[in-house]
Amino acid sequence: MLPTAAVLLTTKAPAMTLVNPQPSSDASDRPEYSGPELCRLEAVAVVGLLRRGEVSSREVLEAAYDRIGAIEPAINATPTLCTERAFDAAEKLDTANCDHPGWLGGLPIGIKDLTPVSGVRTTFGTPGFADFVPKDSDPLVELLEARGGIVAGKTNTPEFGAGGNTFNDVFGATRNPWDTALNAGGSSGGAAASLAAGELWLSHGSDHGGSLRTPAAYCGIVGLRPSPGMCGGASRDNGFMIEGVQGPMARSVRDCALFLDAMSGFDPRFPISYPAPAESFQSAVERADGRIRISFSLDLGGLSPVDREVEDHLRGVLSLLERGGSQIEETCPPFPELERTYRVLRGMTWATMARRMPEDITRHFKRTLTENVAFGEALTMADIAQANLDRTAIYNAMVEHFQRFDVLACPVVGCMPHAQSEEWVQEINGQILTDYMDWLRFAFLASTTGLPAISIPVGLGPRGLPVGLQLIGKPRGEAALLAAARAVEVAVGGPLTPVDPKVTHLSESL
Repeated sequence: MLPTAAVLLTTKAPAMTLVNPQPSSDASDRPEYSGPELCRLEAVAVVGLLRRGEVSSREVLEAAYDRIGAIEPAINATPTLCTERAFDAAEKLDTANCDHPGWLGGLPIGIKDLTPVSGVRTTFGTPGFADFVPKDSDPLVELLEARGGIVAGKTNTPEFGAGGNTFNDVFGATRNPWDTALNAGGSSGGAAASLAAGELWLSHGSDHGGSLRTPAAYCGIVGLRPSPGMCGGASRDNGFMIEGVQGPMARSVRDCALFLDAMSGFDPRFPISYPAPAESFQSAVERADGRIRISFSLDLGGLSPVDREVEDHLRGVLSLLERGGSQIEETCPPFPELERTYRVLRGMTWATMARRMPEDITRHFKRTLTENVAFGEALTMADIAQANLDRTAIYNAMVEHFQRFDVLACPVVGCMPHAQSEEWVQEINGQILTDYMDWLRFAFLASTTGLPAISIPVGLGPRGLPVGLQLIGKPRGEAALLAAARAVEVAVGGPLTPVDPKVTHLSESL
């Protein structure tokens, strides 16, 4: 047994119920949390209280705003609030009810600042849209509000979601609640930080190059990248592109399943949209057990380097899972063209996005964003055709792989969080990285193949920071993937509870 496994066992979070969190037998094992007790609860618990009328939407919203007001100066996760709009919605929802499994009953939620909310400042993290207030909401926001969600505010993002570190020239940087000197991940970094610190119970995110999964791993929360079409589209302007998706972020797997139930459903405005399954995702999670057939790859066949401290922790987790009844084999298919294929598909996305963007917007782009667009515009038809052929070959290899396994497990990121001031990680395990996407290579497989993937916290690792494990599931396999994630969560003593931000300077974190 590796030493890290012992750390997992001694730092496991307290058990949670639908009503109240139960105190740990050793309070010193638990991170400090001083916010409202409502904010400590899982979303499924608070929604249960709302459905039964034991708390009002207004009370829950007031608790969220109290917590946001107390800790926003430290983490800058939810820079735009819409209090009047939210309280108006709460007043209406306190008299409403619904039997839909995804009914949120008046629960406050966060919406990433790449997604329009009617009447609410939506900046996309870029100066050219700093004062933009959309008239209409994104269809996914409309759906979530129709299912009882209350938009409490907009969460921070890097400019147009480009990058694994959340900062922009409009709102500045989001900081990791576990250590404010460190990167919270991106591009859904505001969403992840707000959840980890107990500002909100559920927060919407989006993912192309790990934008849900990286911040989930770094902030110790759950982030699910669903199949394309499950939760609408990434953009109505790019409706036929499948690499960018929207998805749920939460503090537990059960909460993530609840949010996915609320998000999913057919919408004809999105050409790749399809109906939600007949059975709720929450029901699938309830049936989770520890007998999972797991293939594990530390580096996806040499695709990405991994720091030794991450490797040691994840191998300790695998030992726990194996003792709990899972079958684990260290193997994965070969993916010789994965990185090049992903980069071509990504380039197509950026070239499409920028094609009709006015110059008064694009002139503000940061250097890396400008380079992304230029790369996409320089692609040839041969590049695109080859990428489509290689994408299909990679997908076929994964389908064959899943004849023997339920999930493919791998790191979310190959390193622990670096300093927030470091725009992107430039070295992992002695290997020098050359551009700002190199350190995010573990995200490429699910995005290229359209397979669902989830980042789940697997205990506290080096320096008391959370570590994430990525599980990649079968085609349209969200239900089974969530059940597997719940089994992992139980095995490592999760979920983690919210934390008070640990305010440090870089020198104190080294």
